[in-house]
Amino acid sequence: MKVTVFTPTYNRAYILERLYNSLKRQSIYDFEWLVIDDGSTDSTSQLLEKWKKENLPFDIVYYKKDNGGKCRAINLGLQYARGELFLVVDSDDYLSEDAIEKITAWSNTIKEKEQFCGFAGNWSYGGREAENPLFDVQYKDCTFLDRYPRKENGFFFIGHDRAWIFYTEVHRKYLYPVFPDEKFMTEAVVWNRMAKDGLKIRCFNDVIYYCEHQEDGLTNTSRSNFLSNPKGYGLWLSERSKILKESYRQRLRMYYSFTCDLEGKTCKDIAMFINTSYLLILLCRFIHKVLNKMK
Repeated sequence: MKVTVFTPTYNRAYILERLYNSLKRQSIYDFEWLVIDDGSTDSTSQLLEKWKKENLPFDIVYYKKDNGGKCRAINLGLQYARGELFLVVDSDDYLSEDAIEKITAWSNTIKEKEQFCGFAGNWSYGGREAENPLFDVQYKDCTFLDRYPRKENGFFFIGHDRAWIFYTEVHRKYLYPVFPDEKFMTEAVVWNRMAKDGLKIRCFNDVIYYCEHQEDGLTNTSRSNFLSNPKGYGLWLSERSKILKESYRQRLRMYYSFTCDLEGKTCKDIAMFINTSYLLILLCRFIHKVLNKMK
């Protein structure tokens, strides 16, 4: 089997059928649809069980688990995935009719697979044109660090998000770290680790992924998710800073901003979350208080 289309879902019965219909319209069917239900309390399970009984040209594999967040769901999905390639499609998004066909063709362009973690297509929001910068060549070989705009010779910003297609066996080596008392972590934690290890991602211009963020989705609630999951938030910031080799000034700004974000936490906890010294966080908090008084 070529592709595992993986969907983590939570209470999305009202919109999941749009993705399902886009899978039924695919031009080729060398894929499975693996759905991890992250503790839904709506009719998601009934929908999936009904669809599994339909005469489909692809397999539907469905598991339900206790609510634990998207990254836990991805870790579990990687255990069950049977495809050579692993594509995460969120429950409020859908694919172009030729998505699987293009993914199959793109995979054949990579000969030195050991140098890559995968490849990517473009995506569109609300049916518009491609959201990311377009290349003047068929594709560009990049790393996930090219998601962060930088002033460097030869740097080309590939956009913050794309339709990322991973080699399943590679992604299994990069599972998401889990904190028992938190449910959210940005997927960039794993992507950055892949880039740190030198793995490339081949990016194509063609749009295969259509996105329409919902009010209850992770994108629209990202800031609150970061703030209510400070361990994962701090891990991402500290690792990103090291991987990007940020200057001391840039790191100080990061520590100050993080301290301001977590105003209700103790300096000791904040220092632990972002893996820096207590005294530095204490200084950031002091500066923040002084600036507030000056206002």
